[in-house]
Amino acid sequence: MKRSIPTTLILLALAGPALAQSSHQGHGAAPAAGATPMGKMGMGMMDMESMQAMMKTMMPAAGDAASTKDFKAADMKMMHDMAVPYTGNPDVDFRAKMIPHHQGAIDMAKVALAHAKDETTKAMAAQIIKDQEREIAEMREWLTKNAPK
Repeated sequence: MKRSIPTTLILLALAGPALAQSSHQGHGAAPAAGATPMGKMGMGMMDMESMQAMMKTMMPAAGDAASTKDFKAADMKMMHDMAVPYTGNPDVDFRAKMIPHHQGAIDMAKVALAHAKDETTKAMAAQIIKDQEREIAEMREWLTKNAPK
């Protein structure tokens, strides 16, 4: 299958957001025994092999369940949307990256609502949507009032 965008270009475009996401997995949970959260290169750097392995897990596969396809689409959209230029202002940059990160959580929660069977999963997803929408609104309001024009 011929791809319209070279894999290397995709990897480079997603490197920063991918690192942000991988370091945020579990929202404070310790990595699994033996896991290296930032790849083989350590904090702030992910080697190409680790990045390619991570990207491969996000690409749609023919045998994926419908929910998996939807989760992967949400993951890719979030990673794409997180690729915003840095301003050098940590207050602005934090919010500019967190807004699409939170939107990704909303999109994943919507997938869970559409596909999950467990009522506690659905309740958690509904709460995540509520909380993340509120936080996105707060961040956008702050940016409107405080970001340099």
